[in-house]
Amino acid sequence: MKHFWFILAVWLLLARPAPAGDDGFQSLFDGRTLAGWEGNLKLFRVEDGAIVGGTLESRIARNEFLCAQEEYADFELRLQFKVLGRGANAGVQFRSRRIPNHHEVKGYQADLGDGWWGSLYDESRRNKILAAADAMAVKRELKRDDWNDYTIRCEGPRIQLWLNGLQTVDYTEPDPAIERDGLIGLQIHAGAPSEAWYKEIRLKKL
Repeated sequence: MKHFWFILAVWLLLARPAPAGDDGFQSLFDGRTLAGWEGNLKLFRVEDGAIVGGTLESRIARNEFLCAQEEYADFELRLQFKVLGRGANAGVQFRSRRIPNHHEVKGYQADLGDGWWGSLYDESRRNKILAAADAMAVKRELKRDDWNDYTIRCEGPRIQLWLNGLQTVDYTEPDPAIERDGLIGLQIHAGAPSEAWYKEIRLKKL
């Protein structure tokens, strides 16, 4: 019985987000396990200190999302990503919800992939680009098949995105009915063999 309670205590410790550092940011990913996250573990794994969605060995049958278990409203999220594979597509969900009894997630997405880099998309809700990044400016900053920085900042109706320090989106939501809190999720998009890598996932509540 003591062994059971010890295991439970360790699990709860791992599942809890790391405390905020001196800069106010807390880590959402411990670099070793998927504690604090939920999703299809056949498509998501931890490798070399990163969360990896998808595979380069076969096609991705459908969109899949790995979501942090806590919900957030106003925050600044910083992470690093790289996307591998011809025609690969992925993204970072925020202020999002899982669709009941479905694999999809609905809500804002900081998009990743050719034609989409640095843009703000509304996934499985309005199903459209809400604010498009300047493709030529992004092309100059993007490091293909290598690590890049993404910053997502939400304050009230205002959403801002930066890719490698370049601001790509400054959007104010005009619809007061759209939710201003929700889940953070990591996507791998359906399609050709591909992988989306995410690491150094840190968040500061505002």
